[in-house]
Amino acid sequence: MNIVIFTQEGTSSYTEMLSGANEEFNIINTKFEEIKNYKKYTPGVIIIDAPIAKVKDVCAITKFETSVLIITDNIEPFTLRADSFDFIKSPINQYEFTTRVCALAKTSYYHFHLQKSSITDELTGLYNRKYLHHRLEAEMSRAKRYGTSLSCLLIDIDFFKTVNDMYGYDWGDVLLKKIAQMLEALIRKEDVLTRYGDEEFILILPNTTEDNAFIFAERFRHDIEKMEFIPANEDERHPITISGGISSYPFLENVEENSNTVIRYAEHALYAAKKRGKNQIVEFSKMNLEY
Repeated sequence: MNIVIFTQEGTSSYTEMLSGANEEFNIINTKFEEIKNYKKYTPGVIIIDAPIAKVKDVCAITKFETSVLIITDNIEPFTLRADSFDFIKSPINQYEFTTRVCALAKTSYYHFHLQKSSITDELTGLYNRKYLHHRLEAEMSRAKRYGTSLSCLLIDIDFFKTVNDMYGYDWGDVLLKKIAQMLEALIRKEDVLTRYGDEEFILILPNTTEDNAFIFAERFRHDIEKMEFIPANEDERHPITISGGISSYPFLENVEENSNTVIRYAEHALYAAKKRGKNQIVEFSKMNLEY
């Protein structure tokens, strides 16, 4: 965990005080002026040692998405917005100092993991539907602002119920995790992969046209056709295929499209792929809407 110390000089004796307090601490010293860019240090705890007037000015305009410890010789009330915070008076008692830093670090740790568990799927470790809509709305706003393309790919495992019925739900879980891992290995850093339903996955693909999303989806569909899925006590691989539906944003002019709209387009395209015989990818813009 990064413990970032902001001081006037950019150096401090607090590093030495914290050495040995927790072997997982990575202590970073930097100048107070850098506090506006604190996120780039991915801090678990921020320690601020600067004149109280400067600290007040920063805290008035900044909401810290982490824990904060302020060192001051004059504790007085002012607005401080952070996940958790504490004050300690100087001169510093080393035991009290390390105890408070460790307490804030523990709070940050639990806050992070609680937040993460609320937006991730327990089985696959992917993002869940709750996170999907939040992130898709954000990416759509970005696409609208910069005039870029955004695609949404909905993938469904064909005949997944057959796998569960033939081999049991444990092997169905193995298959889900395997496909999730294969998708994670293919996507870019900016792509967002979520588990959407029991055997469904959705990818948000920023800066990607529908046709380019189709190329990606076809590549993955062929990879799945060749994958080795051999349940226990079986001599041969069980053939696995997927179907997919792709939508893009923006699609219709003069229509207020939101995350639900884009996902619904992808669902229509997936339904068309299923109706046409499965093991194929359908682009919403090129499908016959009777499906």
